[in-house]
Amino acid sequence: MEKPRRITEAPGIGKKSSEDLLALGVSTLHDMISLRPRAYDDRREERRIRNTSIDDPSISCRITILRHSEFSSKGGRTLKVTATDDDGTRIELLCFNRYFLKTQLRIGSEWYIYGKAMKNRGVYQISSFEIKRTREEAGIGRILPVYPLTGGLTEKLMRNAASYSLMALSPIPDELPQSMYERENLIHHSEAYNFIHFPATMEDAARALNTLAFTELFMMELSVLREKPRGIRKKSLPSAREKKLLKSLPFTLTEDQLKAAEEIREDMDSPVQMNRLLQGDVGSGKTLVAWLTALHAIDKGEQVAFMAPTELLARQHADGAAELLSPLGVRIAFITGSVKGERRRLLLRSLQEGSTDLVIGTHALFSEDVTFKNLGFAIIDEQHRFGVQQRQALMKKGNKADILSMTATPIPRSLALTLFADYSVSVLHSMPKGRIPVKTYLVSESRREEMYKSVGVEFQRGHQAYFVYPRIDDEGEGDLRDVTTMYDFLKEKYPDVPSRLIHSKLPDDEKMQILHDFREKKIGYLVATSVIEVGIDIPDATCIIIEHAERFGLAALHQLRGRVGRSSLPSYCFLVYGPGLTDEAKARLRVMKETNDGFKIAEKDLEIRGPGEMMGDKQSGFLHLKFASLTSDLDLVERARAEAERIISEDRGLLKAENAVLREALAKMK
Repeated sequence: MEKPRRITEAPGIGKKSSEDLLALGVSTLHDMISLRPRAYDDRREERRIRNTSIDDPSISCRITILRHSEFSSKGGRTLKVTATDDDGTRIELLCFNRYFLKTQLRIGSEWYIYGKAMKNRGVYQISSFEIKRTREEAGIGRILPVYPLTGGLTEKLMRNAASYSLMALSPIPDELPQSMYERENLIHHSEAYNFIHFPATMEDAARALNTLAFTELFMMELSVLREKPRGIRKKSLPSAREKKLLKSLPFTLTEDQLKAAEEIREDMDSPVQMNRLLQGDVGSGKTLVAWLTALHAIDKGEQVAFMAPTELLARQHADGAAELLSPLGVRIAFITGSVKGERRRLLLRSLQEGSTDLVIGTHALFSEDVTFKNLGFAIIDEQHRFGVQQRQALMKKGNKADILSMTATPIPRSLALTLFADYSVSVLHSMPKGRIPVKTYLVSESRREEMYKSVGVEFQRGHQAYFVYPRIDDEGEGDLRDVTTMYDFLKEKYPDVPSRLIHSKLPDDEKMQILHDFREKKIGYLVATSVIEVGIDIPDATCIIIEHAERFGLAALHQLRGRVGRSSLPSYCFLVYGPGLTDEAKARLRVMKETNDGFKIAEKDLEIRGPGEMMGDKQSGFLHLKFASLTSDLDLVERARAEAERIISEDRGLLKAENAVLREALAKMK
């Protein structure tokens, strides 16, 4: 394999500039051509001073120097050069830290200038500008790239380095099979790299970016799909206990639930280890699918581990599993870090001997002392809350145990297929029958009393409510409401309605008792922090009030809203906001008001803040894209994956002559 050519061979790149370039990820000539310009200066047409506007103050024209003067500034005496363009319009060049220009910009000489001119007290002024002797040197008549800069790097140095790199590496070989260029309407790579740096038109730049972004996404998808093990999938029928559970339910599963269960069963019965992501909106029934498929594993003689991110959530899952699965003869255990002593010893022995079928717990499940006789199926709830190493530690407890990861933080399908390209993905779009979308209201301070009256009506109807606040008590920010203060306030507001306070500092046993009493309707409303965000299913809770809603992210707001609307009762979410909202906060609240669809909310979240922490640490290796954007290129993601899947299905080993270029490209990536 040919040794990469170092960037230091480019003219003007010395020790200091090479160190600065390294900070931008550039150490070779190929790195330089792969550095995407952050913008372009369109200097194709001469633009004189009178053509400027507030929206576009840029000029690119010839000027004639009229006179020199000085003025006082923080740096001392600063040179001011008065000039005029060919229309006779005057402009003042403010030469901060550029006093040397006095000897160059001689009176009467002509120059070509580029920069942004602003009108100040009726006079055009420019302080940041490029000025050259000739039209060609100033780039007038061309589109020039604008690069990210650091240290002592300049645009001139970067453009020269890019130009040299393109020339030195020419002709740049294609990176895709020839048929794909025509099929995907791409341009060849030598042209694409040239156009991304020095396009003749902005359309050329767009075509180049489309080609390079597609290539980047395609190679990423292809590399992961080639590593993904193949399994022969065949029809898999429900086991005896699966059928019994389905028959015992007072409702029928949705089509999405049945399809997901079937996909999981087929993977479990395949000789290849399953690695599947089950994602669905809040309340779409993921946990029931998990219990159903757990029975499939248990009926095959395997043990099942179910891991939840918090003890509170794990206990609720354990209660739910006991209610549904214990009558079917499933032996269930519960383990967390708080389970100690003799009780823990007996529990660990039952796992080791195989007398426990299903164990539910927290991160304690991957502790060294936890061993299984035959772990065949591991279910990870809210998978993004666990690190990769934690998930792998649980997987090692079994011999190629099948893995089902679940998330109630919906991810747009095209993005999920990329970020989780080594997973198979099942999606629950539909909600159980009878569910009514939650009505969401944005509440300003002036409408607070009106909101309290509406909640009071729900109490009169025998329904329940949540009041959510961003913190437990007053921490010095007097403008923020907290659960402790508001608990006392609400008791006066609704004196006849029993209530409880719940937050993260309470012992888990106390929190579980509060939730039990809430479910039994001994409590009318909870005053809570976001501790209630996931896993709480109270059918008669029809109202949730989220104070300081602007402080919560979209995913958290959607999860909290999901605590209501869990039955056929009309339900309401009140998002209470304070003054001085940022544009991003306004956008989040508008999205919440407009839709209940978690997948649409996830897409809007991407638009507002990018991938962020949506996918946890699984995403970390995928966010360093040079040309593609996981926010705006979702259609490109789908096209790239479709092409990768086609290649894998037709020529997994990349043995065809046309695919030799892919085989070589993948080898370079390793």
